[in-house]
Amino acid sequence: MKAAVLYGREDVRVERVEVPRLQPGDVLLRTRVALTCGTDVKVFRRGYHARMITPPAVFGHEVAGVVEETGPGVEGVAPGTPVVVANSAPCGECHYCLSGSPSLCDDLLFWNGAYAEFARIPARVVRQNLLPLGGGVGFRQAAMVEPLACVVRGIEESGIKEGQTVAVIGAGPVGLMLVALARLRGARVVVVGRNRGRLRRARELGAEETLSIGPGDDLAERLRGRGEHGHGPDVVIEAVGLPETAEAAVRAVRKGGLVNLFAGCPADAHIGIDAQPLHYQELTIKSTFHHTPESFRKAFRLIAEGAVNPDAFITGEAPLDRLPDVLHRFARGGEGLKTAILTWGRE
Repeated sequence: MKAAVLYGREDVRVERVEVPRLQPGDVLLRTRVALTCGTDVKVFRRGYHARMITPPAVFGHEVAGVVEETGPGVEGVAPGTPVVVANSAPCGECHYCLSGSPSLCDDLLFWNGAYAEFARIPARVVRQNLLPLGGGVGFRQAAMVEPLACVVRGIEESGIKEGQTVAVIGAGPVGLMLVALARLRGARVVVVGRNRGRLRRARELGAEETLSIGPGDDLAERLRGRGEHGHGPDVVIEAVGLPETAEAAVRAVRKGGLVNLFAGCPADAHIGIDAQPLHYQELTIKSTFHHTPESFRKAFRLIAEGAVNPDAFITGEAPLDRLPDVLHRFARGGEGLKTAILTWGRE
């Protein structure tokens, strides 16, 4: 089969590899659409991912397709079924799973390999995070369930309510999904970014105000005046993943407000937080990592019911052979949001 193999830093090659062999409980997925992702661009730049991929390896993780074959013991899904799958599944047995925190599972199982004509879906993922597509949900739309599931958790864990002012720092695909879901909850949304095209898209998704930030701008100062009575936003979600924007988020939020450091910072990064306002202003600072089987299903329903339109976040498409060019373009800051990689040509 044809697959994109990561060999190292900015070294991806589309080549012929063997079709994966199935173990009991596994499913062989004939992929139809795989979406590019900011995480994949980071993996491409760095040449590896400490938790998910060690080169050389096929990679990619936002995908929808058709069940090609099932391994022994698979129940409830047959060859020919259109499905969407998540890129992980918790064990269901460790302390964190049993206490209701499956995203913190001690044995969280990841898989990669969406940028290929076929992908082996591990048995645990098949059991917990493989969903048949209902009528009206195409492969292109379904492939966005996984990143949307992460955003669903971020919004829920931030406790966003109708009438609140929510600031989103970052206008990439995830930042724009945060905008869409915060608006669904009736929040007033302010978006901060650098790319004017993406800020325009934020307006289209319901943001009431956008701030274009340049070098030397005091991000926190500019955001503080955006909340009710100039007290700062009720909730600030940092979706960039840099220490300086994380620190600005904490300085910008109102008294008693909440900051969600949603984007992961680089390894060994440190964030400086002034302890006095943290205590005397009763701030809440938290992060939400990854998704859960529950949020994966909620994200699927949002798409199936038309509450979220994936086409607002997918701005291009390309065949599998062009994936290295697409990743190079995004790694250099190219325009666009997500690109649909059509592993077998057009749907």
